[in-house]
Amino acid sequence: MAGDPITEPEALRRLRLTDDPSAQYYAAWWLGRNRSTHPDTVPLLQQALRQRRPRDPGAGVEENAVARNAARALGKLGASATAAIPDLLATLDDADPGLREAAARALGDLRAEAAVAPLMARLASGPAVAGAQEPGTPRLQEPCDALLEALGQIGVADAAVLAVIRPFVGHERPLIRSAACRALLQLTGEAHWGEQLVALLQHQQLQVRRAALMDLGAAGWRPALEPI
Repeated sequence: MAGDPITEPEALRRLRLTDDPSAQYYAAWWLGRNRSTHPDTVPLLQQALRQRRPRDPGAGVEENAVARNAARALGKLGASATAAIPDLLATLDDADPGLREAAARALGDLRAEAAVAPLMARLASGPAVAGAQEPGTPRLQEPCDALLEALGQIGVADAAVLAVIRPFVGHERPLIRSAACRALLQLTGEAHWGEQLVALLQHQQLQVRRAALMDLGAAGWRPALEPI
């Protein structure tokens, strides 16, 4: 079974099974979760990142599921995944918003400074365009929270980056506001961004409180210890 405990060689074997996306999906997750250092891991994940498959409700497989898990796995592999950064950058232009989100988070995890300009470009149109809701879906035009968080993680704190992030502090969705405040807190260390996150700990929605808690943790803002 795809979800049974496996070994690294078995995970690598399954990731090569391009006709079995369920096996590949679990294998990609396993290799990332276990921080595989095998020399075949990154090249195979790069190949998986390029796979495109439609959603298969009958099999419980989401759109481009293997590629999304490959991106997530690469983000967990640290310096050994540096060779995959160009592939992740290219994936930021994919039509699938879920895949763009996974790539952005991976680039943030890898602290890939080469991603700063393309991440900024995705956000440059601001809350009115990048942050607008797609017609007929709950999604935004761009996965803004992932893009914002990636910029905060990468840590390039120049004026142009800050100028792109700041407008999202006023976004109508509290989860986007939280992501923007987190990034600005990470990049500037200014207390008022942390204070806005602390205020979100009182939000009526549990999901928002949880996000603010995680964002404060990611930023490592110690004055939040008491209110937490």
